[in-house]
Amino acid sequence: MTDTSTASAGSVPLAPRAWPLLGHALPLLRDPLAFIMSLSGYREMVRVRLGPSSAVMICDPDLTRQVFLNDRTFDKGGPIYDRIREVIGDGLSTCAYPLHRRQRRLCQPSFHPTRLAGYGAVFARAAAAKAGSWRDGDVLDVTQEMMTLTTRATMETMFSGALPAETMQRCLADTAVIVSAFFRRMMTPALLRRLPTRQKRRYDDARTRLAATIAEIIAERRADPTDHADLLSTLVAAVDEESEDGRRQLNDAELADEALTFFLGGMETTAITLAWALHLLATNPDVQHRLKAETDRVLAGKKLDPAHLPSLGLASRVVTETLRLYPPAWMMTRVVREDAELGGVRFKGGSTIVLSPYLLHRRADLYDEPDRFDPDRWLDAQPDRATYIPFGAGARKCIGDQFALTEAILALTAIVDRWALTPVGDQPFQPKVETSLSSRGLRLRLTERRSSGAGDAEGSAAAPLSASVQPSTQPGAAACPVKHGK
Repeated sequence: MTDTSTASAGSVPLAPRAWPLLGHALPLLRDPLAFIMSLSGYREMVRVRLGPSSAVMICDPDLTRQVFLNDRTFDKGGPIYDRIREVIGDGLSTCAYPLHRRQRRLCQPSFHPTRLAGYGAVFARAAAAKAGSWRDGDVLDVTQEMMTLTTRATMETMFSGALPAETMQRCLADTAVIVSAFFRRMMTPALLRRLPTRQKRRYDDARTRLAATIAEIIAERRADPTDHADLLSTLVAAVDEESEDGRRQLNDAELADEALTFFLGGMETTAITLAWALHLLATNPDVQHRLKAETDRVLAGKKLDPAHLPSLGLASRVVTETLRLYPPAWMMTRVVREDAELGGVRFKGGSTIVLSPYLLHRRADLYDEPDRFDPDRWLDAQPDRATYIPFGAGARKCIGDQFALTEAILALTAIVDRWALTPVGDQPFQPKVETSLSSRGLRLRLTERRSSGAGDAEGSAAAPLSASVQPSTQPGAAACPVKHGK
């Protein structure tokens, strides 16, 4: 029974700067990160409004973790996931609680450690090929280059080979249109979203083309029962032994949703993480120098291989720190499925809750100098599960976290081993806030170091990954490395 002494969600303090009718839509659109950080003074929760609707932002790490762990009550939903569902349907990352457990069981074999070993070899080859395609003095469109890299790697791990160049470029262009539209569509009232504007037509055309490409690949695979040792083969063959309704395998529609989920997730978020990591290294040359020394010591003139992962400690910490400063999923929403209590506040069924890894990761009472890039804050301690949440937590924690971390560490190593990176210009680079913290427009200059062992990973063995591929982000980690205050 709900404690009648608890307060209602309507009594939660309203954030300042709410406009009549529009609520907080304008500050969220103008400078969403500044607005989110302005809420860090609210230690537990604060209410925000989007038009006539309101949502409660959870600012406390322990309450945030309670929401993550109770996904039956606090379900995936809200404006973010409504927009994502327009593209990927009810895939694993967006489906509601009643569908999730079955889909998780069917997708889990695709991310088994024995599969990750083969994926790692693909990542190493793709990273070496990309690093070998540049020339001394090149100025890179970093995000575009990383998107090309992760698209190639994702396509090979998912579909046993890269797409034709024309198809890949179309997928890249369509994905860029879709991703850039998510955040604005999330903030736009439903009536305005339906207007037949040029932007809406571009968005709809991109969705249709990307879905058609994935559907064609799935149809070809259905006609060829051979195990291609890729992610799609595993999804096609997966059987849910716990099925109670006879739906033991994914049908074509479900398969398409999962393929789109893993394609977009494996490509876009990892590319953004890599772009931010390279930016941070370019603006922190001392760390970049140390990372080059690590690659020299670990590779010792040999080809980059997944077997090197346990020895790439600094590369791992750079990725961990990058995800703290620039978590791709900077804001998440949940919908309360039924009346519930959280932190002494009663929430009615249908209420929207907002969570922000970006806010928690930059709270000064949780991290010393939270805005400073410091990979060594993870040297002697692992991230706290309540205060470090780039992949979420609980049953809905990202199923591809080790997939993404493995790819990012290997790619970072291949690039830094061969290239020194420096900023172009002296103006600070700011995120382009979309559904992810986009690095679109980031440019860096390359200076070739020398011929390196990582420069050609063709033929690398698919060595087994260590159980501690990414020791600094394993679940069950100990305390936050510096501060413990809430």
